[in-house]
Amino acid sequence: MAYFDILLPVKNGAAYLAEALASIRAQTFTDWRLLVLDHGSTDRTLDIAQAHALEDARIRIHSLPDARGLSGLLNAGLDLCDANYVVRHDADDIALPERLRHTQAGFAAHPGMVAIGGQLTNFDDQGRTLRQHPLPTEPGRIAAAMLFCNPVAHPTVAMRLDRLQALGARYGVEFGAGQPARPAPEFGNLVEDYFLFGQLALLGLVANLPQQLIRYRVHPGGVGRQKFAAQMAASQNVSLHLAERLRGMAGTARFDPTPFCNHGGILFDLGEERTDFSPEFEAVRTALLRMDAHPAQVRREL
Repeated sequence: MAYFDILLPVKNGAAYLAEALASIRAQTFTDWRLLVLDHGSTDRTLDIAQAHALEDARIRIHSLPDARGLSGLLNAGLDLCDANYVVRHDADDIALPERLRHTQAGFAAHPGMVAIGGQLTNFDDQGRTLRQHPLPTEPGRIAAAMLFCNPVAHPTVAMRLDRLQALGARYGVEFGAGQPARPAPEFGNLVEDYFLFGQLALLGLVANLPQQLIRYRVHPGGVGRQKFAAQMAASQNVSLHLAERLRGMAGTARFDPTPFCNHGGILFDLGEERTDFSPEFEAVRTALLRMDAHPAQVRREL
């Protein structure tokens, strides 16, 4: 059993896969197993993965062409894991050499956390560094921010497997609301990470490290570029779901976080001439400050 199981989902990712695999093999922390989850690739993806697997026995390839979307693929990957922690990595990103070592230290420093992410550097196909806004690190700030956007970069995240299993936490699944975990297919794709981490964050179980963990490749073939509008609409639905979850936890009146959401760095056009949303802000503020979170961290995010 390895210390880290790394899930790398891929479909037709031959263009960048070799670089992604090499970055994992170059980690300074070496107790890991990499599970390549192939979703029915028709390019050279499997050839590239198999070549690396022949050179490094820690790399395992699983063909899962019938998995239902990315959530189904990742949940199938979770079922294959037996490590202490599960790490996510994308087939077009580059893990910095100290990524796993920083992550190990992060869980040692924050043993109560279920998911820990980190910072990332965006870059384009020409290798040029792009601007990236720093992500909040404290659990209270992350929980507050989750109502308005996703402050956790999925490709940087590692999760504690036994705690995930105890919560019934999976991709595209609602959990932790005092009811048995149940599938939520409306959140199964495009926003599967936001829905998972949002629920964990409201329970105070998510942190980000201050260190840079990966280089995140921005290119025309990325899902975020191809399906931006659909992803933003789905993200707004997650915001509304999390707001309702928080309302139940905090015992407050129903409120709408929409005026303050900035998914994809864009404010929503509410189709109104109003410019004063003070009543809505006060309702959001009241609910957030009733969370089981450090008030100073919540206020800083507000």
